[in-house]
Amino acid sequence: MIGVERTMVTDRPAEEVLRYLADFGNTREWDPGTVRCERLDDGPVAEGSTWRNVSRFRGRESELVYRLERLSPDRLVFVGRNRTVTATDDITVRPTGSGSTLTYHAELRFHGLARLAAPLLRGEFERLADAVADRLPEVLATGPGRT
Repeated sequence: MIGVERTMVTDRPAEEVLRYLADFGNTREWDPGTVRCERLDDGPVAEGSTWRNVSRFRGRESELVYRLERLSPDRLVFVGRNRTVTATDDITVRPTGSGSTLTYHAELRFHGLARLAAPLLRGEFERLADAVADRLPEVLATGPGRT
């Protein structure tokens, strides 16, 4: 298993940040690894909503189906799966003054023989987390959906 965590501060209100992040389709704006992400169901975003996410990692594309497992006033948990890996994105957003503090915890759990590669991938996953920590506050500062 590989886990990373980053904390970011934004001047956007916590409710706005949570609402934006709850739509996992927005990852293409703030996650440099995301190539495309499409909603698989209809209706308002709620627990159980699903997305097909295609990411590029170490030069290869990987497709996972993500499900919003938890949606609460200050926390989102998305779990993505394919036959090789289970990815969990656990995001908390708390008010801080007039803005908010966002903590992003991501975890990759490899299956089968892929588990052997986990130690070799840690550095790449750390770099990707750094890139998210750089990009997400920029996207929030310019206004989500306007990048």
